[in-house]
Amino acid sequence: MKLTRRNFITTASILLSGVSVSARQPGAKKFKPIRFGMITDIHYADLPENTSTNRYYKQSLRKVAECVDVMNSEKVDFLIELGDLKDQGNPPDETTTLNYLSVIEKELCHFKGPLYHVLGNHDHDSISKTQFLGSISNSGFSRALNHYSFNKNSLHFVVLDTNYTSAGKPYDHGNFNWTDAHLPEVQLNWLINDLQMNKMPTIVFVHHQLDSCSIPDKRHCPDNADEVRRILEQSGQVLATFQGHYHQGGLNKINNIFYYTLKAVVEGSGDENNNYAIIEIGQDLSINITGFRQTRSINLATLPA
Repeated sequence: MKLTRRNFITTASILLSGVSVSARQPGAKKFKPIRFGMITDIHYADLPENTSTNRYYKQSLRKVAECVDVMNSEKVDFLIELGDLKDQGNPPDETTTLNYLSVIEKELCHFKGPLYHVLGNHDHDSISKTQFLGSISNSGFSRALNHYSFNKNSLHFVVLDTNYTSAGKPYDHGNFNWTDAHLPEVQLNWLINDLQMNKMPTIVFVHHQLDSCSIPDKRHCPDNADEVRRILEQSGQVLATFQGHYHQGGLNKINNIFYYTLKAVVEGSGDENNNYAIIEIGQDLSINITGFRQTRSINLATLPA
């Protein structure tokens, strides 16, 4: 049966309004709107469910297939996953984990358009950053990078990698604490230069939460999230940051930038407990999010600045 929005329990629209960007905005006739798909925290593994954490690892494969079918039907401009693409075996095993990664990446690659990835902490559980990057591809790049940027239509997109310890050491083969995340100095400098060179309305993608000043549980945030936010704010061109990691999702607006956390795919049994979204950015730089399954509707017009 062909998938349509009528097949879903929840289809939601989120209107992000009142965005002000100081960067030069293109004229309405030249600005090309965009629609892209987004999914996060898939945690695929050929493992039995863990009812204590509400994680149904095997079902993620079917949930991703549903998302890809919808994105193909909707003909979105690209699809991006926001980290924790796969999980690991029990006991942890490098070869088994790489196989899980291969299976779920193959499913994502059924998307008939550009595909991009963000690195999450579980993408480093039994393997290294280099091994993960060698097993995926980001459209338009000869090899996958852990942080990068690209232009699409009339917007600039930035992907960050916060999977480093507070000492600046990269996560590797489970050698990390999920509460200890950091954006290293070399990447901070890269971010500043990238934003200076690309004076376009900008969207940022990252796995960990950057809105640390607005959430009570800061364990899900990089320790230097405040510094990252200042860089984004000073550029005057960032519209929103899209995040994963915190499976329940979330939303904040800080100094005129929206921080939207998409709910996880892996939690909850059955197709009805899937989560993914389509984001539309129009000529007036308003952002409309259509959520599927458990991704619900919020009107951000009333969200405090």
